[in-house]
Amino acid sequence: MKFIPKEVTFSDHFEELAGKIKAGGILFSEILDDYKHSEAKTAQLKEIEREADTIAYGIYQKLHATFLTPLDREDIYALANKMDTILDMIESAATKIQLYNIKELALILNKAIDLMEKVIHAMRKRRKNLDMIREICIEINTLENEGDHVLRKSMVHLFESDIEATELIKWKDIIERVEEAIDVCEDVSNIFEGIILKNG
Repeated sequence: MKFIPKEVTFSDHFEELAGKIKAGGILFSEILDDYKHSEAKTAQLKEIEREADTIAYGIYQKLHATFLTPLDREDIYALANKMDTILDMIESAATKIQLYNIKELALILNKAIDLMEKVIHAMRKRRKNLDMIREICIEINTLENEGDHVLRKSMVHLFESDIEATELIKWKDIIERVEEAIDVCEDVSNIFEGIILKNG
């Protein structure tokens, strides 16, 4: 029985999960570009979300089966959970899109996802990439603040529109889910910052 894990195994899973999130973010933008003919892409996004769930579950299983882990167990679990949540939010928003254009918020989300993916890959050699990881985490925080600003602007626009109350509630929920996905990207960057502080 092997008690010493290979860090690359966890890295492989996290990089694969980051790739799924990136693919989901791109698909979400494509859905927004042509939401009236988005059924096939929405179905594709659902499949990507299922694949991400499987990867996250694999990380949890490996975490329970590994005696020694390369990072703290709670950090590995939190990363997998938060990363999977980003795609859950994207998929949930995509399934509800009909009329309201939220491309600006989706653009911010995709920038945050791109940065998160860079951090995931940089973590393989985190001691060498400490400064870069810190800078990316700051960029993600800046994007989260930008997302908050766009959320407020979108809400003002939404409540000033002439749509019915039921439609307003629906679009408010969609916009908030996209912004929440950006928030979770920041949660992921905060976990990375904590890992760096604890492990260097």
